[in-house]
Amino acid sequence: MENKKRLRGGEFLIRESDAGDIFIPEEIDEEQKMIIQTCEDFLRTEVFPILDRIDSQEKGLMRDLIRKSGALGLLGISLPVEYDGFDQSFVTSMLASEAMGSGYSFSVAYSAHTGIGTLPILYYGNEEQKRTYLPKLASGEWAAAYCLTEPNAGSDANAGKSHAVLSDDGQHYILNGQKMWITNGGFADVLTVFAKIDNDRVHSAFIVEKDFNGIVINPEEKKMGIKGSSTVQIFFNDTRVPVGNLLGRRGEGFRIALNILHMGRIKLGGTVLGAAKRAITQSVNYANERKQFGRLISSFGAIKYKLAEQVIRTFTTESAVYRASKNVDEAIGELVAEGFAKPQATIEGISQYAIEAALLKVYGSEALNYVVDEAVQIFGGMGFSSETDVDRAYRDSRINRIFEGTNEINRLLVVDTTIKKSLKSGFDVIRYATHIEKEIQEMEENGGDMSYYEEKRNAIKNFKRIALLLLGAVSKKFHRDMTEEQMILFNISDIIMHTYAAESTFLRTEKLEGLLGKEKISIYRDILDVYVYDSAHHILKSGLDAINSFTEGPERQTLTGYLRGFSRINPVDVKAARCRIAARLIEENRYCF
Repeated sequence: MENKKRLRGGEFLIRESDAGDIFIPEEIDEEQKMIIQTCEDFLRTEVFPILDRIDSQEKGLMRDLIRKSGALGLLGISLPVEYDGFDQSFVTSMLASEAMGSGYSFSVAYSAHTGIGTLPILYYGNEEQKRTYLPKLASGEWAAAYCLTEPNAGSDANAGKSHAVLSDDGQHYILNGQKMWITNGGFADVLTVFAKIDNDRVHSAFIVEKDFNGIVINPEEKKMGIKGSSTVQIFFNDTRVPVGNLLGRRGEGFRIALNILHMGRIKLGGTVLGAAKRAITQSVNYANERKQFGRLISSFGAIKYKLAEQVIRTFTTESAVYRASKNVDEAIGELVAEGFAKPQATIEGISQYAIEAALLKVYGSEALNYVVDEAVQIFGGMGFSSETDVDRAYRDSRINRIFEGTNEINRLLVVDTTIKKSLKSGFDVIRYATHIEKEIQEMEENGGDMSYYEEKRNAIKNFKRIALLLLGAVSKKFHRDMTEEQMILFNISDIIMHTYAAESTFLRTEKLEGLLGKEKISIYRDILDVYVYDSAHHILKSGLDAINSFTEGPERQTLTGYLRGFSRINPVDVKAARCRIAARLIEENRYCF
């Protein structure tokens, strides 16, 4: 039997996937369940009872929690066994990120330590550096932070002014500079610091210990949310860094930073799931207790709509996150088989899915934003009170649209990277756009009766056609100036995100039916029905906004005709579907999907 070629990053726009090729959370094995349970038990016993103490930044408390989580092995899930880790798959690390994601400020400290704090050393460190630092980071004996952002270098990270020069004796780099918004910076023992050596145009990276000379840590920042996490400015004043602490090669810092951002983006897509599911459970708990006009508010249609939409946005995010996570694991496996070391294979495997990572970061953070906002609304006046956790969830959520590159930057990356990668990898979007125009006539008469899944697959295929047509038209129109057309690119990016989420949810639902049978998955069909129906209308609006922004006359008329045809969708009784979704949630009184 012919081996099926793996779907590479961005190729979901031009190739179809089979349900059997994706991972869904319902397939987790016993070891993964144990890891998830350990994470949940830790939060329940060590974090949730002291949330107010955490948010008050009680001295030493967050550092102690990092140490305790390390004692349980929760800091070493992704690290190799030889460095006292558990060498788990990428999917498993995502499951742990999700479980920890409900931990409010602690989840930020945990994610920064296990992700951007530890992984640069794992992926780019030499053997001596790994053996020196990774076991201590895995155990929690040491805590880690990542120092990239500067006052005038946020989204444009390479604009940073921090610099390093070699000492006269050649034994140290003399590091000077200022870093800001450093998560875990107030208590971290080891820092990954980015600076330019001499007059280099790009950064290098250094492993800096807190006890090195010349390091000044400012007081904790006062923040809107994630109040319990440590966020500080750090100054390096003639800090002497041993030459052996250069991380990777000279000038490789920008590449390190970029690849770590890919990892952080896709991980954030998993982290928001834990926060969303907790907020949904709190929402339905309250709706099932609060009475108005003599009735539980969970019986009102307005509340049912909110509850159902919370579920839909979370379920679609989850479907997309674990689909991409399995793709990353497959890429890592292939690269290891080709002779790559596991750390290099991992970072390369993640970078292959930079498009998916960027869109998951945006889609997931905005899904959580909706969930917590409506949680406050369901709680009403109590939601605006600091007595309830939804107040904390609402404030903590906001940073996710800024973390790991703003959502605006990531929306641009989705389109820009899709076009660049398509040209490099051989699936030229302009060529595909032309091909689509040629096949439209034969599609006109090819309606007929279709099965449920055929209809959904066809709708999603049409969403892809819209994205490809617009990518081709915009590329042809603007060429190298395309990146200046940010509002148009945002429209196209939103179309691509809805398409990926819709297809991921479709594949998950189809796979679930194969595992459980049609009778047991009707509620997931409801989720899919509503999401594909809504997506068609969102895509139509985004497409029209784009087309009307750069075309006129016959070209506008032609593209508009294609857009309206491809976004046509069969009617769905969204009210009834949402009521059924809400009813399941209300009956279970917890997130149960």
